[in-house]
Amino acid sequence: MLLAIDWAGVGIKTLQFILSFSILVTLHELGHFLTARWFKCRVEKFYLFFNPWFSIWKKSIGETEYGLGWVPFGGYVKISGMIDESMDKEQLKLPAQPYEFRSKPAWQRLIIMLGGVTVNVLLAFFIYAMMLWQWGDSYIPTNKMTYGITADSLAQSIGLKDGDKILTVDGQYIDRFSKIPLAVVLHGAKSFEVDRDGKKLNIAIPEDFAGKLITYRDISFIGLRMPFTGIDAVGDTSIAKKAGLAKNDRIIAINNNTVTYFNDFKKVISANKGKQVNIAYVRNTDTLQTALTVPLTGMIGIANKDPKTMFQVTEISYGFFESFPAGVIKGLETLTSYWLQLKLLVSGKVNASESLGSVISIGNMFSSYWDWANFWALTAFFSVALAIMNLLPIPGLDGGHALFTLVEMISGRKPSDKFMEYAQMGGMILLLSLMAFALGLDFWRLFK
Repeated sequence: MLLAIDWAGVGIKTLQFILSFSILVTLHELGHFLTARWFKCRVEKFYLFFNPWFSIWKKSIGETEYGLGWVPFGGYVKISGMIDESMDKEQLKLPAQPYEFRSKPAWQRLIIMLGGVTVNVLLAFFIYAMMLWQWGDSYIPTNKMTYGITADSLAQSIGLKDGDKILTVDGQYIDRFSKIPLAVVLHGAKSFEVDRDGKKLNIAIPEDFAGKLITYRDISFIGLRMPFTGIDAVGDTSIAKKAGLAKNDRIIAINNNTVTYFNDFKKVISANKGKQVNIAYVRNTDTLQTALTVPLTGMIGIANKDPKTMFQVTEISYGFFESFPAGVIKGLETLTSYWLQLKLLVSGKVNASESLGSVISIGNMFSSYWDWANFWALTAFFSVALAIMNLLPIPGLDGGHALFTLVEMISGRKPSDKFMEYAQMGGMILLLSLMAFALGLDFWRLFK
């Protein structure tokens, strides 16, 4: 089993994960650091990664020790006079000093607490803006999907079929096809209107459908239906290459069954895992045949032609200054989307044990090869997720500290250091328990 793992791909995913979160954590903590220094708080430590017992590198500059820890998850700043994960009780026994966090007005402490979240949100806006400036944006409009949709088993369970053309969702036309699944999962869409062989049909969406999609991680329950016009690429070490298939070959049949669309090809191949299949294909003007045994992964290592060569594509380019408002809009859409996902989780409509994931799930979201566009898109998304998660009103998170500070500003009464100490301890136990639970779920899924 271990020999079947693509360790090179795992290594690339791991490097991307570490780099992405190093950027996010460093800038998050920089938000706390800069606001603390702005209000003349002493910052004792600024660390990337955690450093129990020892540090890989450290250097004192002025009043602050900068360092690199050896546990590559997270980082921290230690602000004098603040009850944080360091649980430095000895300092709190002494009289408050002017340079300490606890001696500052509540409004200043609130700004310091929200500094990291603010930087994460601004970072997401900036990354999206730079991506739009560099690569622009492109999509195939829903009404230009000539061959309709592909529908997986969950989509078929509510009445959708391959080839259906989606006209409206809850009576509204959605131009970007990628937003249709989000309308179902996040906004609770109730119905599709589809064109099936020239006839308009209304497909009702059951109330529990969104929960099923999240449970089975099946947000792509519908997709773009593409004709299988020819092989665009063959993996150098793939089973397809060994069987003699090459770029521009056009597969026409598998086991004597005609293959017209790429999704049909994928279904047949996946249904024959571990079995031998006979493939008929056209090369130039010759019809040839080959046989191969489908790997247990259900993939033989070929790619279809680029969809942009088959459909009318809307292309949008952005100038440098135009990219910034567009980046803000995309960032706000991501914020809204992630917040709605959390609401589904908290409301109980989604089973937490089937939706939570740890660093393993997060790391698996990266490509097994270095793809900068995908890397920055995920980094921007995680920056938004980090901001929202840190705003949750849990002691130990920025949101917990901010909540207590807001209560103090409203009531005029500051919580005691002892109360904050116990709250911090309870919050850390809760967070560590959730992390351990999520990690356990990931290991269980791996072995399952």
